[in-house]
Parts: sequence; C-alpha cells; structure tokens
Amino acid sequence: MRKLVILALVAGASLAHAQGNSKKELVARLLQLQQPSIEALARNIVERPAVQMMQSAGAAMQAQVPPSKRDAVAKSVDADIRKFVDEASPLLAERAVKLAPSVYGAQMEERFSEDELKQLIAWLESPVNKKFQQQLPELQNGFAQKLLGEAGPLLEPRLKTLQGKLQATLNAAAPPAAAASAQKGAPSPAKAASK
Repeated sequence: MRKLVILALVAGASLAHAQGNSKKELVARLLQLQQPSIEALARNIVERPAVQMMQSAGAAMQAQVPPSKRDAVAKSVDADIRKFVDEASPLLAERAVKLAPSVYGAQMEERFSEDELKQLIAWLESPVNKKFQQQLPELQNGFAQKLLGEAGPLLEPRLKTLQGKLQATLNAAAPPAAAASAQKGAPSPAKAASK
C-alpha cells in the first residue's frame, strides 16, 4: 500500500511538472508572438519624453530665439531628439524583451490556464488576427479623422479660451516689452490647433 501511495505521489508530481513545463513553453511562445508589441511599448516609453522636450523646445524657441534663427535651431533640436530616440529605443527594447519573461510572462503563467494560453496563441497566429492587425491603423485613422471632424467645433471655443488664459498668464509674467512682442506674433487658436 505504501508503495502505491509513493507511486501516486511521484506520478502526480511528474504530471504537475510536465504541465508546468508545458505552460512555461506556452508563455514563452506567447512572449515571442508579442515581442513586436513589447518593443513598440519600449519605443513609446522613449518617445514620450522626447515629444515633451520637443514641445518645450518649440515654446522656448518662440519666446527666446530670433525668427531668423528659428529654422536652424529647430532642425538642430529635431536632429538631437531623433538621435536620442534612435539610440535609446533599441536599448530599452532589448531590456524589455529580456525583462518580459520574468514579469509579463510570470503574470501570464499565473493568471491564465494552459487552455487559455493555447487559445491566445491560436488567436494571435490566426489569419483573422493578422488581417485585423494589418487593418487596424487604417481603421483607427479613419475613426480619428471622423472624431476630430465632429468634435473640432466643440473644442475650438475651448481652445480659444485656453489660449487667451495662457497668453494672459504669460503676458502678466513677462517684462512689458516682451509681452507686447509676444502678443503681435501669437498665432490664432485655429492655426495653433492645426499644427
């Protein structure tokens, strides 16, 4: 009897180990399929502060750089920011791919059953999903254009109000001569929103 219990425990442990390995393999396959998304996320993380820096630099140029030098300064700033993104994105993407199994993979293994992982993989590899992923940018672009077309008139008055408030705040903080020149060169809200 004791031998049967031991054999049952060994068999159960072997089955659990095999299922665990199978689940790990499924998670590894899932991470492989998701690698482009993981790399895109890393690029997004790098681009977010770069876009903010670009916006800040643009505002600073308008306030501090003479109009005759703005194009040259803008090109220099753009080149520096692009270089940063081009150099930092692969570094972060490489780290993201290495980190994914221990974080993303561990969570997937914990939260999804083996059957659910198989279903996810089947969906990601399916022709329907591939077609959907190919069509998604066009679908999103069409939606965004329609949304902006319908919501633009709702936002325009708010943008004008915001621009007026920001201009008043900047004028109040600027020396009198700078405020007068800033008011002359300020674009209309419609022009600012279209950029």
